[in-house]
Amino acid sequence: MKKINIAIDGYSSCGKSTLAKAMAEKLHYIYVDSGAMYRAVTLYFLENKVDLEDDAAVADALDRIDIRFERGPEGIETYLNGRSVESEIREMRVSSMVSPVAAISKVRRAMVRQQQKMGEQRGVVMDGRDIGTVVFPDAELKIFLTADPAERARRRYEELKAKGSSASMEEIKSNLLERDHIDSNREDSPLRQAVDAVVIDNTHLTQEGQLKLALELAESRIEAGSE
Repeated sequence: MKKINIAIDGYSSCGKSTLAKAMAEKLHYIYVDSGAMYRAVTLYFLENKVDLEDDAAVADALDRIDIRFERGPEGIETYLNGRSVESEIREMRVSSMVSPVAAISKVRRAMVRQQQKMGEQRGVVMDGRDIGTVVFPDAELKIFLTADPAERARRRYEELKAKGSSASMEEIKSNLLERDHIDSNREDSPLRQAVDAVVIDNTHLTQEGQLKLALELAESRIEAGSE
């Protein structure tokens, strides 16, 4: 059966990664968390005190970064230069800086090149902000996720709380809205809904209900491509 590429875009904390992982598992596709790639770059920049205003320093840092995804006991883990950083890249110190880092053209171009290479053979589910518009503009299925900001903040709060973070609900909501603004207004690859994307508002959807809907969409595209 013909394989397709699936692009899932949307605002932060809309459950893009949760849906993408589940779809990849059900379809036996490769899952790529593009957001984790930008978070890994951000973590490296923070740890190495890279000046975001210094183009040469940014370019030099990007040359030193190797990002890979490997399966671990808890599922797919993000590796930065050979070390698992799956927990570190979800911390608030990274969340508060990832949008400014991702807005840097050199960073986006470097990540987009890697992401496009990953999708050359099809059979990839990738989530992010610009997958359907920039990375995979020819993806057979594009989904754009959205949800009420208050619900997104609640989900993020529960996620961080489970990991031992003490971030407040107000801090999290403020961070989400700031990221929305930066992501939507950056010059290079801004967050946009692709014109041919299917919009899913999951404010009141369960994860199971959302997955069922998305899989039905995928199966219809796969069948259409196999005719």
